[in-house]
Amino acid sequence: MAADFPAGATIVFGGSGGIGRGVALEFAAAGSDLAVVYRSKQAVAEEVAAAARALGRQATVHRADVRERAEVFAAVAEAAAAHGRLHTVVWGAGPVVPQVPIADWTEEQFRQSMEIEAFGFNHAVQATLPHLRAAGGGSYVHLGSAGHDWWPRLDGLSVAPKACNEALIKGIAKEEGRHEIRANSILVGVIDAGQFQIGKAAGTFTPEWEAAVKAMLPLARWGSPRDIGQAAVFLASARASYVTGQTISVAGGFGV
Repeated sequence: MAADFPAGATIVFGGSGGIGRGVALEFAAAGSDLAVVYRSKQAVAEEVAAAARALGRQATVHRADVRERAEVFAAVAEAAAAHGRLHTVVWGAGPVVPQVPIADWTEEQFRQSMEIEAFGFNHAVQATLPHLRAAGGGSYVHLGSAGHDWWPRLDGLSVAPKACNEALIKGIAKEEGRHEIRANSILVGVIDAGQFQIGKAAGTFTPEWEAAVKAMLPLARWGSPRDIGQAAVFLASARASYVTGQTISVAGGFGV
């Protein structure tokens, strides 16, 4: 499958997260080298890189707080220098989101969600676009929320900033297609990793909640990071070279 990608690396923002690490390793398995960007989980990022190397890929790790524009630019410059080219940008960074009704959001909660997910993604786009243009093209894959199609109660602090990014993905597709740069988004459903596992441990997602949500899924199971990774690899690969500005829901049929 190595022919699906040119020489160079996929840079994964949030590559040390519960879903992000699975996505990163799917790219490695598909033949792409990796640049794993993390904020605080260096040990996990190093484990992801080591697993990619075991698959025969080159892999590097880079620290950046995505709220800080200069740190994002520095991480991208380091990754580009290490790999020679960045051909794919995967955006999977994000905080653990409090499950709070819109009426009860604090300014701090909303600001943090927007700064990490929306401002952070914009920082990543501004830092990577010159590299993709200079290399003759590339791809953006944004990990969004299935709540974009079907509003999930209490999860607005995740859905709202990701909706901003969905608009940006459309804009990149429109404006950068002439540079052979594509941009697509995955609407992520309930994945048995990351936020969901943390919420279960905290009692936020109760057995009753799980039963009610599963009852709405045609595929009566939770998704896995691999499910998201496989979709991301497809969208970024040569097999989808004429696909841009699109969203694909990987949510077990939620909202159908």
